[in-house]
Amino acid sequence: MPQTPEALLRAMFDAAVAAADPMITIPAALPPKPDGRVVVIGAGKASARMAEAVESAWGPCDGLVLTRYGYARPCVGIEIVEAAHPVPDAAGVAATERLFELLDTVGPDDFVLCLISGGGSALLCAPAEGVTLAEKQAVNAALLASGAPIGSMNVVRQHLSRVKGGQLAARAYPATMLSLMISDVPGDDPALIASGPTVSRAGTVEDARRIVAQYGIALPASAEAVLDGAPLPLAPGDDRLSTVENRVISAPSQSLEAAARVAEAAGATVRLLGDDLEGEARDLAAGQAKAALEIQAGLAPGDAPVVLLSGGECTVTRRGDGVGGPNAEFVLAAARALGGQPGIHVLACDTDGVDGAAEVAGAIAGPETLDKARAVGADPDAALAINDAHRFFGTLGDQIVPGPTLTNVNDFRAFVISPL
Repeated sequence: MPQTPEALLRAMFDAAVAAADPMITIPAALPPKPDGRVVVIGAGKASARMAEAVESAWGPCDGLVLTRYGYARPCVGIEIVEAAHPVPDAAGVAATERLFELLDTVGPDDFVLCLISGGGSALLCAPAEGVTLAEKQAVNAALLASGAPIGSMNVVRQHLSRVKGGQLAARAYPATMLSLMISDVPGDDPALIASGPTVSRAGTVEDARRIVAQYGIALPASAEAVLDGAPLPLAPGDDRLSTVENRVISAPSQSLEAAARVAEAAGATVRLLGDDLEGEARDLAAGQAKAALEIQAGLAPGDAPVVLLSGGECTVTRRGDGVGGPNAEFVLAAARALGGQPGIHVLACDTDGVDGAAEVAGAIAGPETLDKARAVGADPDAALAINDAHRFFGTLGDQIVPGPTLTNVNDFRAFVISPL
């Protein structure tokens, strides 16, 4: 292997992100620009880059796209509005209402292009009638801290919203709509990407109640009243979705394939564990670290290194008041499980550049990590106990901070396993 394990890990992550760049994927997915009125809308951490790519192919367009603070891109005709993620704010509420107003002006002869990516669940914020923004923020924060998988969180979000679960598309009916999506959910279900604003509901109100009970989510009385009333999301077969085409144009599998090509070019053997793995970050890390040790034990001197790749979405059940995210927590738990074993390095990053709520994608660790921590007085056990992985790796200088990546195809995890 001509490069260091650390350099290979970073090169694989960079390749995974590059493969999902909307400037590559959007032009390949766009039809010829329709005649007549065209309106471009969207939401998500990649949506501004998607809008930029649309205008590079179609020229200036009318429209409004909502993205995370710091993720705006220059567009000529499409207005880019920034709001908060992962907990919504008033700017997101105001921008969502403006999207509604824009869609209320379209008719049956118009064409609406919708650009959706991960992060849209927080950015598209229209609380159900009677639910305040503060209550919506509290529910969202509780979901994020609960350890619930993203699919379950989005089922609950759909039932407390006036925009999710097909309701954004309903405002455009009977206009023709094409919704292009970048998937950040395991399984790439369009109904779960950004909570499915252009897709029928992902679950029933009974499912939402079950999830709330299972994960101990405390709902305000107003949200309970919404669940007790008629479901808001659109059911499958609703006529208002009959003019909508939903298409996933970027998925985690494509990015993992790009990373695998980098590893193979470096002379490594690749083993793909899956692109849709879910679970508690520390548990998933322990299992993959064990697999890495077993693989290394089977290697002979001179054998090619082995790269373990996986995608999906880890979750974290909040246990303390530390600063962390699921990817950094995965790396911390993996480093503890590996115990400084020579020849094994690990990286985990969110492809959107944001792990949890911090402007950090994730972290990298190797055989020296635990010794480095001891030398500076950083305690990995204590850090894991309070979900403080970002501060732990920040102290060591082993955070991965790429800045806004302008895309979002979920978590990227990789081990490089060298023979002893």
